[in-house]
Amino acid sequence: MEKVDGGHLKAIEEKVRSGQRLSFEDGLALEECRDLFFLGEMADLVRTRINGNFAYYNVNTHLNPTNVCVYKCDFCAFRADLDDPRAYVMNEVQVRQRAKDAHEKGATEMHIVGGLHHKLPFGYYTDVIRWILAEAPEMHIKAYTAVEVEFFAKIARKSIREVIEDLVASGLGSLPGGGAEIFHPEVREAICGAKASTDTWLEVHRTAHQLGLKSNCTMLYGHIDKPLHRIDHLVRLRELQDETGGFQTFIPLAFHPDNSRMDELPKPSGFMDLKTIAISRLMLDNIPHIKAYWVMLGIKTAQVALAFGADDIDGTVVHEKIYHDAGAETPQEMCVADLERLIRETGRIPIERDTLYHRIERGIDGWKQREKIETHPVSV
Repeated sequence: MEKVDGGHLKAIEEKVRSGQRLSFEDGLALEECRDLFFLGEMADLVRTRINGNFAYYNVNTHLNPTNVCVYKCDFCAFRADLDDPRAYVMNEVQVRQRAKDAHEKGATEMHIVGGLHHKLPFGYYTDVIRWILAEAPEMHIKAYTAVEVEFFAKIARKSIREVIEDLVASGLGSLPGGGAEIFHPEVREAICGAKASTDTWLEVHRTAHQLGLKSNCTMLYGHIDKPLHRIDHLVRLRELQDETGGFQTFIPLAFHPDNSRMDELPKPSGFMDLKTIAISRLMLDNIPHIKAYWVMLGIKTAQVALAFGADDIDGTVVHEKIYHDAGAETPQEMCVADLERLIRETGRIPIERDTLYHRIERGIDGWKQREKIETHPVSV
C-alpha cells in the first residue's frame, strides 16, 4: 500500500474542521493513513460536535429464537442444519421466561435475531414478539434483520412492506442492522451470496423508515474485505440516510473466524478496529451514533474506541449467542456499574438510553423515559 499524500490528509483535516462532507476518495485516503492518532483526533472532533461529552449504554437482552438456517454464510458459526444436534427452536414458555427475566433485570430492550428456519411459518416470528410483550408490555422490541424480513416475505408470500406492517402490528419497535455484511458484490457474493442482496437490504430499511421505524446499520469487516469495499459500504449507507434519515446508529462488526468456514483467517487487529471506528465516524456524517460493540471488540478496545469516534458502548447484553459461537471471549453480560465505570474512565459522561435514544432515569419505582437526547449531525 502506498503512503497517502500528506497534502490530501491536510485537505481532509480542513474539511473535517469546517464540517464539510468527505468524498469517496477522501475515505480511501483515510484507509491508507497509518497515523492512528490523526484519525482518532479527527473522529473525536466529529463525535464531540455531534454528541458532546456523552457516551451511551442501554440495559438490554438478546433473544435468538432459532439457530436453524437455510443459508450457509461462510463467516457464520451460529447456524445449524435441521438435523444438527445443536439445532433448537425456542417455544412460547421459553420466550416468555426470557422476557420475564429481562423485565425483572430492568431491561428496556429485547434484541431479536436468529436463523431462517424453513419449517416455521411467518406467524411464529410475530408470535415471538407478542409472547414477549405479554410478559413485559413496556419492552422495546428491536427485531429481525433485513435478511430475515426478506425471508419472511418469501415464506408468507407477502411484500416487504406488508411483512413490516404485520411485525409492527405485533409490537415491533425498530429494526437491528444485521445482515449488511459488505455491500460490494466482489465480497458479498463470495461470503454470503445466497442471502438478501445489497439492494434488498437497503430496500427493507428504506421501507421501514418510510413506515416510521428507526433502524441501525452495520458492516462486517476484517475478513476478505479491502479498503475499497469498506468505503463503498459506508457511502451507500450515507446515501440512504440522506434519503430517509432513519438510521440511528452504525455498528462496525469485527469478524470472528472461530468455528466458521473462514477460520483460517485471523481476527482483525486492535489497530484495524480503532481505525474502522474512526473512519466510520468521519464518513457517516449524517448518522448520529457510532457504537463500539464490546461483545465483538472486547471490553478494553471498546473503551478505547470512545476516544476514536464512538459514542455508544452498547448494553448489558444478556444471552448473546451469535458471536460467542464464533469465538468471542467476552463475558455474556456486563452490569450497569461496570459500563458506567468504563465510560467515566474515558472522561465521558455515561447516559443510560432506551433504544430510541431517550434518556432513562432510574428510581425506586424502576425506570422512566426522559426527553429525546439531541444530536447534531455535521451535514444532512
